[in-house]
Amino acid sequence: MSAPSIDPSAPKTVIADTTANPAPLGLCAFGLTTFLLNAHNAGFFGLDSMILGMGLFYGGLAQLFVGWMEWKKGATFGTVAFTSYGCFWISLCMLIMLPKMVTGITPASPTSMAFFLGIWGAMSTVLFYCTFRANTALQVTFGLLVVLFALLVLGNATHGSEISHVFHTLAGWEGMLTAFAALYTGLAQVVNEMYGKTMWPLNKAPAPAPKAEMQKAA
Repeated sequence: MSAPSIDPSAPKTVIADTTANPAPLGLCAFGLTTFLLNAHNAGFFGLDSMILGMGLFYGGLAQLFVGWMEWKKGATFGTVAFTSYGCFWISLCMLIMLPKMVTGITPASPTSMAFFLGIWGAMSTVLFYCTFRANTALQVTFGLLVVLFALLVLGNATHGSEISHVFHTLAGWEGMLTAFAALYTGLAQVVNEMYGKTMWPLNKAPAPAPKAEMQKAA
């Protein structure tokens, strides 16, 4: 029995996406967790279970959910960014917790942490480049994030010297600024949607290039 033929001229059914924008949740999860960790780096309090709990569940698990929701919406950038940084927070917490939970696991050394943070900084640099097709607020957030990773790498790479403390303290203050940028970018979308107009500006993204130009460039 042959399969039924499909009439190419027949009208196509388009399913409208009525789901909510998940990006504000991911940005808030990233922003609040980043603020708390870097408040520690700046010297306001020690590294305790408050930061680890926040990192595992809000910075980690919540961003994983957001990454999945972005995938459902067909947003490649959001899928990669939120899923990756969600896993970053879970990995960072486990780097601290595993040596205390499992006998025989060596704590991460300053050198290995410098490499760990360095590869995340490198990926963040590429994502920062991608934000030039997004709004200005997101560009600022990712630009500050790249600087934050650079300071943390320098702090770990110079471990044992007096300047290491300076780099970590600078990273703490700069990281809190990064957190504020992420929170603003996320909450602005919520405020603007609720009021139906631009209350907190994000600045518009540049218009996408026409398909003809993109094909010509390729």
